Amino acid sequence: MNDNTFEVTDLRQWAYCPRVVYYQYCLPDIRPMTKLMLAGMEEHRSEVGREERRSLRTYGLKQGERFFDVPLRSETLGLRGRVDLVIAIPDRQRATEVIVVEYKSTEGKAGPHVKLQLCAYALMIEETWRIPVKRGFIYHMPERKAEAITISASLRDRVRATIEAMRVTVDCERMPAPPASRAQCTVCEFRRFCNDVV
Repeated sequence: MNDNTFEVTDLRQWAYCPRVVYYQYCLPDIRPMTKLMLAGMEEHRSEVGREERRSLRTYGLKQGERFFDVPLRSETLGLRGRVDLVIAIPDRQRATEVIVVEYKSTEGKAGPHVKLQLCAYALMIEETWRIPVKRGFIYHMPERKAEAITISASLRDRVRATIEAMRVTVDCERMPAPPASRAQCTVCEFRRFCNDVV
């Protein structure tokens, strides 16, 4: 791969199972596209239309300017990606705060892997727009609920540590250990490659 950056979604994958990132970058031609992945992409596309009609009260805001599907790239972090929604308060010209929002097709509280992804987008927006990001939201599409996430110092440190761990794995082409829990292995598109686990 010529591009020396990771996708922001790779951080979420790494936290879920680091082997997914290994397969993606060290054996890039083997990843299958599953029906679940395709359905998730379609659900994200249709959510933008609903978001345009939604009130900012969903996020506890009275005002703000929305930006959808914002492309981001950070050479400093070595990341690239597209954040679902950015809200500039009160607007982009006079913003004193920016909030990042990620849509997820999951119910219940966001796991650490999802928070990692959200924080990475927050760091990239801060770098690009030069406006602080103190919080973000995970918008759970099935429940139509927004979950507030604080962009804390410890979460920021975890993002940077995760990027470094991914870089070492890919540069050395060393397969990481499997996740502690094997529950997710049963639905993983790479399960047939992990003969030491499944």
